Amino acid sequence: MSGPAPKVAMVMAAGLGTRMRPLTDTRPKALVEVGGRTLIDRVLDRLGVAGVETAVVNVHHFADQMEAHLAGRADPRIRISDERAELLDSGGGVRHARPLLGDDPIWVANIDSLWIEGATPALDAMKAAWDPAVMDICLLLVPRGQGIGFEGPRGFFRDASGRLTHSAEPEPPTPFAFVGVQIIKPELLDDEPDGAFSMVPVWRRASAEGRLYGAVMDGFWMHVGDPEARDAAEAKLAEAG
Repeated sequence: MSGPAPKVAMVMAAGLGTRMRPLTDTRPKALVEVGGRTLIDRVLDRLGVAGVETAVVNVHHFADQMEAHLAGRADPRIRISDERAELLDSGGGVRHARPLLGDDPIWVANIDSLWIEGATPALDAMKAAWDPAVMDICLLLVPRGQGIGFEGPRGFFRDASGRLTHSAEPEPPTPFAFVGVQIIKPELLDDEPDGAFSMVPVWRRASAEGRLYGAVMDGFWMHVGDPEARDAAEAKLAEAG
């Protein structure tokens, strides 16, 4: 049985965007436009439709630009997690923002993941799958071959119940890739030290405990990691209308 959908999201927007240069020479990656709309606004729009009321956005690279841009948004309500002093990676960023996030399960979303919806909206599929009684983390996945911007062998195996095993090995090929959106219980990070650390060890710990699950989207995913991927995503969005 699914649990209540989170009303709070953490949006990971603090990265340097080095692979997106020269587009990020004068702005943060989150303010790069795809199809006339910034990456950050596309993610916030999706979260707002999914029922998110408050989005905590971390900032570092061109942080003043980010804060000025986000000041114009009211839905969802924006709170800033300031990482000007130090980039904290995926896990450390959420851990640093913990006082702003509350104790209930939260969405965590990357700003470089876009998608074209299938028959079931991707975040609706996640809300339907989320069951905090049996899972601590639920990842949004896409089948390989159903997107652009896949990188390397890292991905997931998924059993009939939706339980996940994470793998970075080239063989056998993993059938699912992480789309960049997850639901997590924020207390999972409470025992982690301050500073920078990745979310991947947290996934692996949850997997070992049988509490890492995944929901599979039926849309088309676009990872916008560099200027060429941005151009490919724009073309795909234009094609989809």
